[in-house]
Amino acid sequence: MKKLLFILIFISAVISTGATTVPVKNKTFRISKNITIFNDVLRELDMYYVDTLNYDKMMKSTIDNMLEKLDPYTVYIPEEETDDLAFMTSGEYAGIGAVISKQGKEIVVTEPYEGMPAQRNDVRAGDVIIEIDGKKTEGISVSDASALLKGTPNTIIQLKLKRYGDKKNIEKSFKREKIQMNPVSYYSKVADKTGYVLLTDFTDKAASEMKLAINDMIKKYQIESLVIDVRNNGGGLVDEAVKILGFFVPKGTEIVNTKGKTPDVERIYKTTTEPAFANLKLAVLANRGSASAAEILAGSIQDLDRGIIVGERTFGKGLVQNIRPIDFGGNLKVTTAKYYIPSGRCIQAIDYSHRNEDGSVGRVPDSLTHVFYTKNGRKVRDGGGINPDSVITDNQKLNISYYIYTQNFYFDYATKFVATHPTIAPASSFHLTDSVFADFVKYLKERKFTYVSQSEKYFNELVDVAKYEGFDKTAAAEFDALKARLTPDIDKNIADNKQDIIDLLSVEIVKRYYFQKGEVEYSLRNDKDLEAALSLLSLAGRYETALARK
Repeated sequence: MKKLLFILIFISAVISTGATTVPVKNKTFRISKNITIFNDVLRELDMYYVDTLNYDKMMKSTIDNMLEKLDPYTVYIPEEETDDLAFMTSGEYAGIGAVISKQGKEIVVTEPYEGMPAQRNDVRAGDVIIEIDGKKTEGISVSDASALLKGTPNTIIQLKLKRYGDKKNIEKSFKREKIQMNPVSYYSKVADKTGYVLLTDFTDKAASEMKLAINDMIKKYQIESLVIDVRNNGGGLVDEAVKILGFFVPKGTEIVNTKGKTPDVERIYKTTTEPAFANLKLAVLANRGSASAAEILAGSIQDLDRGIIVGERTFGKGLVQNIRPIDFGGNLKVTTAKYYIPSGRCIQAIDYSHRNEDGSVGRVPDSLTHVFYTKNGRKVRDGGGINPDSVITDNQKLNISYYIYTQNFYFDYATKFVATHPTIAPASSFHLTDSVFADFVKYLKERKFTYVSQSEKYFNELVDVAKYEGFDKTAAAEFDALKARLTPDIDKNIADNKQDIIDLLSVEIVKRYYFQKGEVEYSLRNDKDLEAALSLLSLAGRYETALARK
């Protein structure tokens, strides 16, 4: 208490001393004035508020509320979250190498990573973690459980697990390790002389891993075309994106430049090496989850007419963040500049308010955007994100398969399935049999699966409003008829959406046996974006036509 009051009084004294020497309209005075007001309010609360104050929580909330008025990427990172910051840039942490989630009051292993400590020591998806180093996990948060799992490399971790089908709890004891997530999580040949690379982020080894993957496919498959998948890639280090582009474009090519308030944040990024794969034809798969460095990669390839972009409009994040250290071990991730790619356009959305529910940029009218030109003279626009050369519309509707997913029934059934099926066919040829699908439908009924659709939720709200306004009786017949239409017929809905259910259940089952690589391999079998990219790369003249001036 005394320490807090001393700090506040000291800050106030310094501010008061400085404030008398500056003009009223001066920016420094306005900052000082508001900090003084804030300190006074906090001091009065500390002295007179009836209940005990949680100072750390109050300060974090205050800072978060202040930053919320700015762009979505300027955030305060307290000392206890600095490990997450390190993971974002390096992809490294020390732990067991598994994803966990919370189901009810239980902490459940969702996905062990292949080849990492958890998987090597037979920790399986679906295992319930009862204790971590003797500490019970029931009721604790995922972040708290994650903190217990992480630790210093080579320290022993002890887990007590509950596994489906086993009557006794399982105890595991093994060493934590330094976990390095490979940004190239999968690569392989996907067509004759065509390779595919899934790039999940831009951590500090993205370029080197990408180069290794491409060289391996050239050696094994003699590839002449390459598909780079940056769908749902949230970005990372810009330098890594520039290095990757350096594999495909001439040395000294300008990729991106940054412009901000101060000269020290302005920088021009150019490729620094001779291109290792100058003759490979390129296609980039992107979607609304592709952001930041992923958009620089896709946008620069488009602006330089070095390849074709296939999929959806990208996220629309063209802002540069720097990490500024804050006292007591915290950090401020602050937006300092904007990115501009080779054509001169900015990736950033025009504003932060008109966005889709997932945060990606909404549709921006052409009247609010500006025209820029690629190297070959093709028209491209700013306004938010990269618009693909070949747009693949996702016609997927919200149906019963989604509600089964949100209630974890695919996950739980896969746990049950694995207990009685030691092996399955390879991911590239696995097919869910009719008998397994029928068993899954039976399982849903046994678990009394039901759901309330979004349409029903809005209908119930409409009825409530109608009652309030006195229309419930006059429109009773219409309401009854509409309710009958909107109430889910689960058996019919399962039959109507059988293929979607099969696909989601198959992915969950395949992951149990072949992990992340198996999931990708299975998913690529019916990938519309990939099909469109392969068509453009393989059919004579289509690739060249797509890059020609229109």
